[in-house]
Amino acid sequence: KPRDFTIAQFKCRSTPTGTLPTDEDLFNTIARGLDNSNMPQWNTFTKQQRADLVAYIKHFSPKWQTEKSGSPIQVPAEPEVTADRIKTGQALFKRLECWKCHGVEGRGNGPSADTLTDDLNRPIKPFNFHDGTRFKCGTSNADLYKIFMTGLDGTPMPSFSDNVKPDEAWDLVFYLRTQIGRA
Repeated sequence: KPRDFTIAQFKCRSTPTGTLPTDEDLFNTIARGLDNSNMPQWNTFTKQQRADLVAYIKHFSPKWQTEKSGSPIQVPAEPEVTADRIKTGQALFKRLECWKCHGVEGRGNGPSADTLTDDLNRPIKPFNFHDGTRFKCGTSNADLYKIFMTGLDGTPMPSFSDNVKPDEAWDLVFYLRTQIGRA
């Protein structure tokens, strides 16, 4: 379903959960689109056209008049990928019970998958890491890192910033990268 701009709640952000995204977050989402959704890429628009769209989107909700965007989280430098880090990420996937939604193999088929709803009580499917190479909110490892640490507001995907240390988040990124596009 399309985003309800009147509630000013956005999935793809660099800001902490529950805060408004930055203009840059919205600008990037317009260009990138949202994978596995009806939101296409609008990367043919000029920078000015995208900036104008950001301003227009913000006029739908009074939150933009009374609240400021959150401060972007700090994404530490990406460490070297090692077999130990991937193994630690796999253990974290189990410990955080990511498998309940995403499935043991990350295919979006966990035991809770069919019961999930968004904040408007509409059915929502967890991400299947085996479909393609792109995440909903970007393509880079830093984009995936941000999802763990900010959550996807409006969805059952929580922020893990209180439960996961930065190094652990990188380990989880590295483990999930081993799952991407596997048949």
